[in-house]
Amino acid sequence: MSDQVFSLGDVLAATDRRLDAGLTAAARVTPTGFHPLDTYLAGGLRAGELTLLGGPQGLGKTTMALQMLRNVVVSGGTGLYFSFEHDPATVLERFVAIEAASRNGIDAVPLRRIREAMESLDGHSGGLAERLSHAPGGAEAVDAVEKYASRLHIHRASGGVTDLAAIKAMVSQVIAETGSAPVVVVDYLQKVPVLDRPLSEEDRITTVAQGLKDLALERDVAVFAVVASDKEGIVSGRRMRVHHLRGAAALAYEADVVLVINDKYDVVARHHLVFDVGNAERFRDFVVVTIEKNRTGIDRIDLEFRKRFEQGRFETEGSPVSEQLVDERVFVE
Repeated sequence: MSDQVFSLGDVLAATDRRLDAGLTAAARVTPTGFHPLDTYLAGGLRAGELTLLGGPQGLGKTTMALQMLRNVVVSGGTGLYFSFEHDPATVLERFVAIEAASRNGIDAVPLRRIREAMESLDGHSGGLAERLSHAPGGAEAVDAVEKYASRLHIHRASGGVTDLAAIKAMVSQVIAETGSAPVVVVDYLQKVPVLDRPLSEEDRITTVAQGLKDLALERDVAVFAVVASDKEGIVSGRRMRVHHLRGAAALAYEADVVLVINDKYDVVARHHLVFDVGNAERFRDFVVVTIEKNRTGIDRIDLEFRKRFEQGRFETEGSPVSEQLVDERVFVE
C-alpha cells in the first residue's frame, strides 16, 4: 500500500494487463477447508482482509484456527502462526492428530496418545513415527506433516515482546524467505502488546486491530485472529455475539469478517428438546459458527460443525443450522 493516487482508468488498465496475462486481478482467496463456510465467505480467507474468530473459552477457537491453517498448507500455501498460548510441540501434536483423523476417521489415534508419545510416556522407543507406528494412522500422519512442515512457520509469541512491529517484521521475513504471502494467524489478538506507550485496554485493542488490518493491506496477506470474550460474554444464560468480544467496537469496525462460535446445546430453542430429549446429547456434539459480519458476502448465517476434540479437530463438512436458535441459553448453570 502507498500514498499514490490512481485514477479509475489506471486501475482498469492495470486490471486488463493482468487478465490478458492470465493472472487474477482480484484479491487472492485461500479456502479454509470448512464447508459450507467457504461458500458463504466467497471462497475463504481473502488477502488484504482481517478475519476474527471469537467464542467462549474451551470451545475450540484455537482448534479451528489450526485446522484452517493445516488446510492452507496442505493445499500448497504458506502459513505463519503467532502462538501466544501454545508451544511449537503442542502445535505439532495437533497437526499429527488432524492428519491421522483425515486418514482413519474417528478410529484414528487420539490426541492423548500422540501427547504420550511426544512426552516419552508411551513405553515405546524411536522417533515419533516409530512410536506411533502401531496406532491407527499414526506413522502415516507424521509422514504427511513432514511433507508440508517447511511451509508452516510457528512463532512462539510473548505478550511482553511480540508487538505489531515484531509481527510485521516476521511476516516480511517469511515472504522474503519463501517468496510466498502467508496466511497469518494470531492466537490471540488481545495478547498482542503495545510497547511504545501506555494505553487503556480498549485503546490497546483498537491499536492492535488497526495494525493487523493495516498489515493485511500493506503486505497483501490474509490475517486471521482469534479473539477473547469480555466478562459479559461468558455469563451463563447468554449467547455470545460480536458485541461480547473484548474491545468489540474496534474489532467489529476494523474486521472484514467476524465469526463467533457457540455450543449448540446452549443456544438451541427449548422446544427442540421438549419433544425429543435425545436431542440434548446430540446437540452437545456440535458447535454453531455464526458469520456475524461479512463484507464480501452474506452475514447472520448459522452453520454447525461436529466436535472431535479427542482428535483435536472438527469435522470440516458442516451444514446450516435447521433448528431455531435463541440469544438466551436454555440451560443456565
